[in-house]
Amino acid sequence: LRMAGQTPIRTHRLAILVTYASGVRVSELCRLRIRDADLHRNLLFVDLGKGAKDRITLLSPRIENDLRREIAGRPRDAPLIRSRRGGALTTRTVQRVVREAGERADVGRVTPHLLRHAFATHLLEHGADLRAVQAMLGHADISTTEIYTHVARERLRSIHSAHHPR
Repeated sequence: LRMAGQTPIRTHRLAILVTYASGVRVSELCRLRIRDADLHRNLLFVDLGKGAKDRITLLSPRIENDLRREIAGRPRDAPLIRSRRGGALTTRTVQRVVREAGERADVGRVTPHLLRHAFATHLLEHGADLRAVQAMLGHADISTTEIYTHVARERLRSIHSAHHPR
């Protein structure tokens, strides 16, 4: 099935990439509009998230070209990532797409929230500031974000145990 030169596979891939690259919740991803993306600065302006918190999150420059192709020639109020029929994706569709991608990759059960979790954990493992990660995730309370530091510490412990000579 095609829509304006777009295959569902490309759309599905883009939904997964944006979720992981930005840490948005699946409901936020489905509500994003083209006007919410500033591709010149690799920013996403996420509104109406949990607790009606507005925030800015970053996108990886690697997906900028994919997004530019996706939104070319479309109105600013159109969905950032559209369904086959041209409307907004539903949360169920994104959940299914992510689950099926995990099954195809044979990596076990993958969910959109797991991608959000990986986003935060990978940032912290690579030295990101906890407050910056809190802002990108849209957490009101730092204690919610601190959960991810535990995961990062556990990974560091296992790496240390596996590779330290003493």
